[in-house]
Amino acid sequence: MTIPVALITGAARRIGAALARSFHGAGYNVVMHYMNSETEAKALQKELNQIRNGSIALLRADLTETNDWESLALECTQHWGRIDVLVNNASIFYPTTVGNVTEDIWQELLGSNLKAPFFLSQALRPALSKSNGNIVNIVDIHADKPLKDYPVYSIAKAGLAMLTQSLAKELAPNIRVNGVAPGTILWPEDKATLDEAAKKKILRKVPLGRQGTAEDIARTVLFLANDAPYVTGQIINVDGGRSV
Repeated sequence: MTIPVALITGAARRIGAALARSFHGAGYNVVMHYMNSETEAKALQKELNQIRNGSIALLRADLTETNDWESLALECTQHWGRIDVLVNNASIFYPTTVGNVTEDIWQELLGSNLKAPFFLSQALRPALSKSNGNIVNIVDIHADKPLKDYPVYSIAKAGLAMLTQSLAKELAPNIRVNGVAPGTILWPEDKATLDEAAKKKILRKVPLGRQGTAEDIARTVLFLANDAPYVTGQIINVDGGRSV
């Protein structure tokens, strides 16, 4: 029996780790990409390989700096000789107030959120076409309504939404391309950390009145990959109704 293969970028932590567990639980072999989270990546690899030995491969790459996309695509496919699903999840997120944006900031945020998904999708096109595979991009509800103090991130995610729709046309009929737009799922970290008052203010805007979970995103991505053969070019908001 042929085992399908999923490549998940940014797979070591948070939503990425939930994606890896979800696809692995659905019977996929998984190529887990990571950049800085080596400890977490190796721990998750060990956890999942104990369930099914040899089912997880690790791939370390700086997707904002990579220029040889063909070599990266080859490295992704050589583990099991195929790729069936690409999940463009890796993302950099931090505030960028207008007046303080540098070209390096612009390159970093657009590089991780827009450039990498495009060029990785392009490089993996032959493998995905051969397997009649699909691409799922992790977008953001702020691709439609910009987040205050995050203009560059919002611009990048808006571009990713258009990339999703454009590639759905360009890569059809052999490759389906869809997106999932998270709302309030996991609270941001590091420079984007929120205080309790800010968190409560955000939750008041969510009709369901609560945070979602990383597993909510993973289930939706897996649905698009496995159970939506006539769906392409669509972006599903998973946000508790916040975008309504």
